[in-house]
Amino acid sequence: MDQSALANASQTNPTTAGLAPRSKSVQTLPSVTIRLAGDSGDGMQLVGTQFSDTSARLGNDICTLPDYPSEIRAPAGTMAGVSGYQIQLAADDIFTPGDDVDTLIAMNPAALRANLKSVRPGGYVIVNEDAFSANDLKKAGYAENPLDGEALGKFRLVKVPVDRMNARALKDSGLNPKQIDRCKNFFALGLVCWLYDRPLEPTIAYIESKFGTKMPAVAAANIKVLKAGWSFGETYEFFPIQYQVEKAQLPPGKYRKVTGNEAIALGLVTAARLAGKELFYGSYPITPATDILHSLAEIKHMGVVTFQAEDEIAGIGSAIGAAFGGALAATGTSGPGMALKTEAIGLAVMTELPLVIINVQRGGPSTGLPTKTEQSDLFQAVLGRNGECPVPVLAATGPADCFNAAYEASVLAMKYMTPVIVLSDGYIGNSAEPWRIPSAADMPPIVVEHPTGPNSPEGFRPYQRDENGSRPWAIPGTPGLEHRVGGLEKSDGSGELSHDPVNHEKMVKLRAQKVANLRPVGAPFYWTGPEKGDLLILGWGGTYGSLKAATLDLRKDGRAVSQCQIRYINPLPERLDELMAQFKTVLIPELNLGQLAMLIKANYSAKVVTYAKVRGQPFTVSEIVQAAKAYLI
Repeated sequence: MDQSALANASQTNPTTAGLAPRSKSVQTLPSVTIRLAGDSGDGMQLVGTQFSDTSARLGNDICTLPDYPSEIRAPAGTMAGVSGYQIQLAADDIFTPGDDVDTLIAMNPAALRANLKSVRPGGYVIVNEDAFSANDLKKAGYAENPLDGEALGKFRLVKVPVDRMNARALKDSGLNPKQIDRCKNFFALGLVCWLYDRPLEPTIAYIESKFGTKMPAVAAANIKVLKAGWSFGETYEFFPIQYQVEKAQLPPGKYRKVTGNEAIALGLVTAARLAGKELFYGSYPITPATDILHSLAEIKHMGVVTFQAEDEIAGIGSAIGAAFGGALAATGTSGPGMALKTEAIGLAVMTELPLVIINVQRGGPSTGLPTKTEQSDLFQAVLGRNGECPVPVLAATGPADCFNAAYEASVLAMKYMTPVIVLSDGYIGNSAEPWRIPSAADMPPIVVEHPTGPNSPEGFRPYQRDENGSRPWAIPGTPGLEHRVGGLEKSDGSGELSHDPVNHEKMVKLRAQKVANLRPVGAPFYWTGPEKGDLLILGWGGTYGSLKAATLDLRKDGRAVSQCQIRYINPLPERLDELMAQFKTVLIPELNLGQLAMLIKANYSAKVVTYAKVRGQPFTVSEIVQAAKAYLI
């Protein structure tokens, strides 16, 4: 790019997409997949979030995939430090963040090398050419500059002098060089906003609210660079076309963009409000579950008490105490944190207190891949405690469904007086999609009854059970209801300490039967396609989107394929055996080495085959289609 064009681009200063001059043709697309990538300190997560927020405001259906390293600050310019944010936006209903990337914005050679394999032939590869020095290339593992020659010949390569344009635009800003360099992510955002006709107002409003009062010079600089990026797209001759994605035809209602972690927080507080309860959330910060704590801490005015404990054990211990005191209590964690909570989960089972336990799964074992996704904690949730210690287990299928899962788990915990585990994962916990906000008026109140006096002629019996197998939830301090709870075995009915072997066996069976007889509050599974065919794709949790999209693609191809996505894992859905028997083969894709498949084989006689992936990334639609075709003759 010559210096005059560089100067013109940095000086043009449009206000928004709607007001900017438009001299190029516009092409409408049904959907597009974009990935922004750079160093972990380049702000790709921030601008990716702003782009997805803007697209949601425009009415597109969206699905996102944040992907970042586990190190706080990995070595700059290396593959280990690459941070990316992918978004698919569409005019139709979509279920995944997209397989093939249409446009990649790479802020350095490492970002290019790490993400190029995902770009479709003919897609845009937009690079910050100023970052391709010999040293940068070496750190990324390039022997030669890929921007020279034909190495990127099958893509539409756009070399943008981002560093120079950013510095030129802010030369009179009063910021120091380091501050100026930190603004360049907004140049990239401005460019991609121009390319896909996104307005700048939402991002400008965000910048002003974030920096306007405390750091007005920083706010002004970011806004100026954002507009400079837009102007580059408008004036640069390489972009003859601007693209649009029209509004999606979603069911009528009020929507907001929501991540899975945000939705869990909203589900918990909604259940508490409908039950007339205070919500207590005791937790220790851990990736990728920490945002649940953050989200709840922001709405303390909604009757929420949050407690950041000193460790995982204290987190669940405080929640058990809050449940004993009459609050709707919850705790959240991930991976190794769940292991530390195991003994206390057994205590909640023995005391039969209502407790919601959120596990946002991540790659393991041990610290493993803390910023990557996995479904490896299924056995831990269903079986991973000492003694006969059954716990209901639900699995959210996507960001919006996290609201339903948290809400349903809360209802079940209070109805059946038991801890309930909700399995999310790093992918759906961090990714986002439009969520249709339910009307509070349409949601029935949750009836919770506390005894006010003795429940038998002999006095209060804390382990006397109702028709659900649940013991009474007595509030401490209520006259006449004095009782104690703890980890030692209780006598049936009276709750007195007991070492009698016959009583122990009876109590073990009563607790197990209570869970086995549990009636789902919401859908036990989601189904796609007819209830009979050649292949059933059976999944659970966050694989829902890719499995559903693959099923729809296969059905368009004339294949007799259906999908069942299990939400209630313990106990398993009642009709599951009957449904699986109507298919020749049941394919179970999992982000583990076959944990659901093993449970299904242990309980049913269906012909089950496993498709396992443990790479820290969600399934792509093409992976599922290819795996399914191997069993469709």
